[in-house]
Amino acid sequence: MTEIIDLLLALSQEIKDLKTRIELLRQSRAEVLKDAWIDNQDVLQTLHISKRTLQTFRTNGILPYSKIKGKFYYKVADIEQLLQDNYYNHNFKYNGDK
Repeated sequence: MTEIIDLLLALSQEIKDLKTRIELLRQSRAEVLKDAWIDNQDVLQTLHISKRTLQTFRTNGILPYSKIKGKFYYKVADIEQLLQDNYYNHNFKYNGDK
């Protein structure tokens, strides 16, 4: 009986270790994606905006970009920052109270 308990405890610890490893992989993948660059088409699809709106974002300095041979690229981290900066929750007043 103690062998079964020891086996279950060992198995439980292995599962905990796997969960920890999976979480570390998720976090590291998210960090890698933040440093990634995407092109116009990906930005348009991600933000659900038109080409003209994206052009306005570039012109007004709303979204930083890089241009190589006429093709525009954007950092994923900059797009996330744009979304975060414009986040609005109508349930909260300006002072943070409900």
